[in-house]
Amino acid sequence: MRLADFIVRDMERILTQWEAFAVTLLPAAASMDALALRDHARPLLEAMAADLSTPQTPEAQSQKAWGRAPQLADAPHTAAQTHAILRAQSGFDINQLAAEYRALRASVLKLWIDDCQAEVPHFDDIIRFNEAMDQAIAESVRSFSAEVERSRNLFLGMLGHDMRSPLQTIQATASYLTRINAGEGVSTAADRLIRTGARMQTLLDDLCDFNRTQLGLGINIVPADVDLAAIFADETDQLRAAHPDRQIVLQAPASLRGVWDGPRLQQLLGNLVVNAISYGAHDRPVWVTITGDETDVRFEVRNAGAAIEPALLPRLFDPLQRGPEAGTRRGTNLGLGLFIAREIAAAHGGTIDVRSDEETVFTVSLPRQAVAQRAR
Repeated sequence: MRLADFIVRDMERILTQWEAFAVTLLPAAASMDALALRDHARPLLEAMAADLSTPQTPEAQSQKAWGRAPQLADAPHTAAQTHAILRAQSGFDINQLAAEYRALRASVLKLWIDDCQAEVPHFDDIIRFNEAMDQAIAESVRSFSAEVERSRNLFLGMLGHDMRSPLQTIQATASYLTRINAGEGVSTAADRLIRTGARMQTLLDDLCDFNRTQLGLGINIVPADVDLAAIFADETDQLRAAHPDRQIVLQAPASLRGVWDGPRLQQLLGNLVVNAISYGAHDRPVWVTITGDETDVRFEVRNAGAAIEPALLPRLFDPLQRGPEAGTRRGTNLGLGLFIAREIAAAHGGTIDVRSDEETVFTVSLPRQAVAQRAR
C-alpha cells in the first residue's frame, strides 16, 4: 500500500499514538484534553498525504528539503504553523514541539512498514514523507519562535509599564526628603535614590521603546514647533551635571526652529553623547555640532579614542548590542541606546550614520518639518 493511502486509512491509529506521546510532554500537557493534545494533527497528516499524492518537480523537491515549500495564497497559516502557535501558547517548549514531530515520523513509518508485511515499501514514499515532515518542522519552528518572541515582548512591555508607577513614587518620596532638610545623611541618601531612579527610568523608557519597535509599532513621536538649539543646550547641561568629570562642548546657532518631537530628539542626543562618554577618550571632550538650512538640519556627536573595528560598524545600531568593553564599565545599560537613536531619527524621516577613524562621529540628518511615522 502506498504511504499516502495508508495515512488516510489508518488516520485514527496514527492519531492515537500522537496523543499517547503528547500526553507525556509535561507540565504543559497535564491539563490538556484529547482534543487539545491532538491539535491540528489530522489536517497536518492530511496535508502530508495530499503532498505524497502530488507530482513533484526536482526544483520543488529541493525547495521543500530546505523548508521553503510554497504556501497557498488563501491559507494564512499552514496546519504546522497554527499547531506551533497553539503549542507555544499552551506552554510547550521548542524541544517538546520537535519531539512531537520526531515521534510522529517514527510511528507513521513503523506502522506503515509493519502493514506492508511481505510487500516492499515504496522508497520514494519514504523520501517524500521525510521531505514533507521536514517542511512541517521548519514551518513549526519559525512560527513557534515568532510566537515566543511576541509573547516575551508583550510581557516585557507590560512589565516596563507597570514598574513606572512604583518608580515614580520612589522618586517623589526621595525628592520630598531632600526638601524637608532632615539632615545631611538623609539628604545624601535621597540624592542617591533620585540618581538611581533616573537611571532606572532611562532603562524602562528604553525597554518600552524597544518593545514598541518589536511589536511593529515603531517609535511614537508628536511633532511640534520647537527650538532645537535650546533643547540641545538643555540636554547638554543635564549631561554635564550627570558627568562632571567629562567635557561636553556644544556648538550651535542661537536658534534653530523646526517641527520635531523635542523630547525625543533630546533623548536621541542623550543616547549618542552617553555612548561617546562611555567609549571615548576620558581626557578629550565630546563635541556636539548643529548646522541647518531651510529644509534640513544636521548634527554630529564626535569623540576621540580608539576606532571602532570596521567589522562592528554594520551591527552598531542593532538592538541588545554592547561594545566589547561594556562588561568592564560601571553603570547599567541594555545595549539599546544606539538602536533607539536610529529609530527616533527614522520616525522623523531622518537618518543616522557613523564613521570611525581618528575620531568616532555619529551624524544625524533630519528634515526641518518632521512627519510622524508611527506605523512602519
